[in-house]
Amino acid sequence: MKNIAIVCGGNSGEYEISIGSGKMVFDHLDKRRFSGYIIVIRNKDWYFEDESGDRFDIDKSSFTLELKGDKVLFDGVFNAIHGTPGEDGKLQAYFELMGLPYTSCNVATSALTFNKYHCNRFVNSYGITTANSFSYAYGEKINAEDVIKKLGLPLFVKPAESGSSVGITKVNMEDEFDEAIAYAFSESDRILIEEYIKGREITCGLFNRGNELIVLPLTEIVSKKDFFDYEAKYTHGAADEITPADLAEDVEQDIKTISSFLFRKMDCKGFVRFDYIITEDELYFLEVNSVPGITEASILPKMIKEFGMDIKTFFSIILDNLFE
Repeated sequence: MKNIAIVCGGNSGEYEISIGSGKMVFDHLDKRRFSGYIIVIRNKDWYFEDESGDRFDIDKSSFTLELKGDKVLFDGVFNAIHGTPGEDGKLQAYFELMGLPYTSCNVATSALTFNKYHCNRFVNSYGITTANSFSYAYGEKINAEDVIKKLGLPLFVKPAESGSSVGITKVNMEDEFDEAIAYAFSESDRILIEEYIKGREITCGLFNRGNELIVLPLTEIVSKKDFFDYEAKYTHGAADEITPADLAEDVEQDIKTISSFLFRKMDCKGFVRFDYIITEDELYFLEVNSVPGITEASILPKMIKEFGMDIKTFFSIILDNLFE
């Protein structure tokens, strides 16, 4: 029996989603093989809460748990933290120091994929198309008129480092620009201003089973709001998530091939999602989700179901990767 720390929570606007993901993992673990402990991480508070509501602090010097006289040693970590510190490499570095295997991408990959600005530059280096954009660090002067002249309206203003569309604004008019900038900087010290690409949003999920890379059925996201924002992602009925996506065979193959290529080139591991926009004549890379949501409402579990795999088997595969 392996003791698995299911870490969730985090320090971003995705806290509640992460808690839901952690519970999903716990509920669907193969209890014959894995003993799961939900570990909530929120700033300096790292704790386990038992069924009675009693909290027990994690010893951060060893990542162990003292539970009513018994010391729990963990064999591995299931990382279910979306956003910082679980998706940007910080927590991965800690687990590397502790010598603990974990389910998500490594330190370098997590840092690269979490920063949309640097990730886009990496993707561009392989000739893969991304939206035209500008990036600014906090404190840099931003000339709204010049940006709008070059990118047009509408455009998107987003934090360089965030997930679940937290901090993103679709700017339709120039007088919305400054507020959108302030909102994005409230989530990140660097922001990205991107041109608006009108097209279909497609997402591709992948995971590895040992050395085998498995590509899941594609999903098309059709938001009933202006764009696929946080509310659309997590409000029932606010978006249609069509799995499998209705695409021409050659387009589907292109998306799966590019996603597989990037998975390998970025040294991804575990399970990830690559997001794209397709127009009539172009495929645009949007972003990578290196710790995608796995709640009941999330896209990835729907892909897994369409693939013909139950979620318990999926979680077992992800954890078995740690011990092969």
